Amino acid sequence: MLTGAQIRAARALLDWRQNRLAEESGVSGPTIRRMEGAKGTSKSLVENVEAVRRALEAAGVVFLADGEQRAGGPGVRLREPEET
Repeated sequence: MLTGAQIRAARALLDWRQNRLAEESGVSGPTIRRMEGAKGTSKSLVENVEAVRRALEAAGVVFLADGEQRAGGPGVRLREPEET
């Protein structure tokens, strides 16, 4: 499950403000703010969480699950640029 902290971190990596994520994902600004808040995505519609995930992944973000690559909680990183 995508966490609020992962969404905030992904936006920081992309240098996106919440309104940019709202535009790219088609999810309202207030919903983005709630997702990034203390309760995270647990109260959000699955469709909204997936729209946010798709928008961030399309921009180059890779989401890491809890303990996926290193000990620790969930995280994010940027995909390596493709060589042309």
